[in-house]
Amino acid sequence: MTNYDIEVSAGSPPVGTGVDSETEDFAQQIADAVESFLVAVQAISREAEGGRAISLLLLETSQILLAGARLAAQQDFTPEQEYQPDVGPDPDLDEMRLRLARILGPVDEYAFNFDPYDPELVTSVLSDDLTSIANQVALGLRHHRNGNINEALWWWQFSYVSSWGNEASAVLRALQSVVTHDRLDAEFTGEDEELAAADALLRTGDPASGEMDAALSQPAQ
Repeated sequence: MTNYDIEVSAGSPPVGTGVDSETEDFAQQIADAVESFLVAVQAISREAEGGRAISLLLLETSQILLAGARLAAQQDFTPEQEYQPDVGPDPDLDEMRLRLARILGPVDEYAFNFDPYDPELVTSVLSDDLTSIANQVALGLRHHRNGNINEALWWWQFSYVSSWGNEASAVLRALQSVVTHDRLDAEFTGEDEELAAADALLRTGDPASGEMDAALSQPAQ
């Protein structure tokens, strides 16, 4: 895989966290997975080849979902404070979202069942969902870098269960569908023109443009 040279500000290592070493190690593993996802999605948004971008997004979404599943398997984490500490403004990922939309083109919009136990078909947009996931996990990373281990774990776990876990699962299924149809040359059930465009995207790619975004994490004010 390409060694992407995109900087995410390192922040300060957590000190005096008040958690046991096992929990601290677990939090560090999740933080590493989150940082890897954030750096990779930023870099993938600059890929010149659409087909390669889709395959890489499939890989990175699978990895962040693994981190989420590990969080869900733990007992409930509890924040130390009633209200979240201020970690500064949210990162500006709008340029990344626009680049992803350009790369994904005709396959950006997709449909999925929001709840398999109460099936209702809804439509969404891959570039929007990926950006939403990035924003949510980045908040936990900023808590972690400020030394708020319990807050970071609580937020990652809560937001996975309540929001980005569902988003990432839907994104993964959509990306997998594009790759599957391309590899197996299976019959699609959608509109012929849209499917032909998706096939062309995977085979020829679509160049992306734009300057590098600001660092994904911001220090507390």
